Amino acid sequence: MSPPQTEIDTTGQYAELRRGVQQLCARFPGDYWRRLDADRGYPVEFVEAMTEAGFLAALIPEEHGGGGASIAEASVILEEVNRSGGNAGVCHAQMYVMGALVRHGAAEQRERWLPPLAEGQLRLQAFGVTEPTAGSDTTRIQTRAERAGDEYVITGQKIWTSRAEYSDLMLLLARTTPLEAVKRRTEGLSLFLVDLREVDEKELTIRPLETMINHHTTEIFFDGLRVPRENRIGEEGQGFRYILDGMNAERILIAAESIGDGGWFIERSVAYANERIVFDRPIGQNQGVQFPIAQAYANLRAADLMRWQAAALFDGGSSCGAEANMAKMLAADAAWEAANVCLETHGGFGFAREHDVERKFREAKLYQIAPVSNNLVLSYLAQHVLGLPRSY
Repeated sequence: MSPPQTEIDTTGQYAELRRGVQQLCARFPGDYWRRLDADRGYPVEFVEAMTEAGFLAALIPEEHGGGGASIAEASVILEEVNRSGGNAGVCHAQMYVMGALVRHGAAEQRERWLPPLAEGQLRLQAFGVTEPTAGSDTTRIQTRAERAGDEYVITGQKIWTSRAEYSDLMLLLARTTPLEAVKRRTEGLSLFLVDLREVDEKELTIRPLETMINHHTTEIFFDGLRVPRENRIGEEGQGFRYILDGMNAERILIAAESIGDGGWFIERSVAYANERIVFDRPIGQNQGVQFPIAQAYANLRAADLMRWQAAALFDGGSSCGAEANMAKMLAADAAWEAANVCLETHGGFGFAREHDVERKFREAKLYQIAPVSNNLVLSYLAQHVLGLPRSY
């Protein structure tokens, strides 16, 4: 039986949407996610249920069959998945990757791809950006795309491309102009929509990577992969700008997932501290147990306020780079604090898989590191908000 909800969101907004996601997630309890974690499996049934309910098409415009939702509404969907004990990582990419196609794709591309994505006929969950030698320095990626008539020939390697094995389409960033030939290092990068169903296996190899969490991540090798010119998103050489445009949405959605994780940890901490009796009293009666939970709750509430501010700015069309990055950083840190508190509250039982704490503990750590390190968020704030010298 799940512990009672601890109040996190005090806005009172989206109550009906929250209930809808909660009801769906109730069909996929902890043992479902534990089995997948143990087997390194992909949650096919869960993704299909989310698709059928229309949640994965939330950010697709209504004219293309989607929900036409705001980023705030989309963030609530992912928050509730994680708060239910699930892992929204299996579906969040389809939400934020979609933005490049929605905002920068040609009308013909939107008409071709968005309706089947909205209906669940296709999945777009893979985003090929990071490379082993470049890391967070995206402008130094070495995967290249060379024009050959009406096609581009792509050669190179990507890493940490999650869910490529379970996606029909992949958004791919590659250099169309060498770094040494551009005036600004952010130029010369182009964005492509790769149809993974049609690729020759000799031209593209996907290798799964085993990690401490079940994130279905891979490394991908491109050896002369041919992609039609009509699959290029936007103008040639402007791909970096297009992915930056989607990163604010990504940060806000990741922040919401961390808020959901934090809420899950706090609820479990409170429930266990109330029911666990040691020395003839509930352990939650001890201030040494109470105070860390209360502190984690306060920090999570504060981080959530930044999530809502960033979402409001994004949905209003205003600049929100600082707010989106701060929301992601603060929420990831608050969730990790709550994870540690939950594990310590449970003591030895926190390491037992049947309680799900250790699984969620591992999953919560990811967002301090990816999709952007919190240290890089601090560097961004120092330079672009506070006016300090560039540190990298």
